[in-house]
Amino acid sequence: MKNIIRILLIVALVFLLSFTLKAQEQYAKLEPNRNIQAKGLIHKLNETKDTLILQSDKKINYLYSINKDYGRDFDIYIDTTYYKFPLNQLPKGKHVLVAVQSPKRIVFVVKILNEIPIPDPVELPSKTVVATESKKVVLSENN
Repeated sequence: MKNIIRILLIVALVFLLSFTLKAQEQYAKLEPNRNIQAKGLIHKLNETKDTLILQSDKKINYLYSINKDYGRDFDIYIDTTYYKFPLNQLPKGKHVLVAVQSPKRIVFVVKILNEIPIPDPVELPSKTVVATESKKVVLSENN
């Protein structure tokens, strides 16, 4: 009898958790490169899954995307060890990304599941502000 109650509680808990997990809308999914030679590059999504984070001990030279026609969708020159790429620049679908760390090329996949909203620009109040600079008087003594 105790086992039946435990099983029912576990089933109910799993059922309720499945609804809460589906309620959190995911914008993207990352399929990381699992090759041991790619361990030097940390590639992950942030908590809200709308930004790709690249981090490494060595410089990351480029980041580019390859489309189904073997062309490049975008090509970004990074030349740093830490970079954040906003995923709202990519359309919905599967994107094969390549991070270049000379001479290595680390390939991974980002799937955009839903359109990522672009934040509205912040509007400043339209008050006219006039800045004036005080005039400086220089005194010199002639000997």
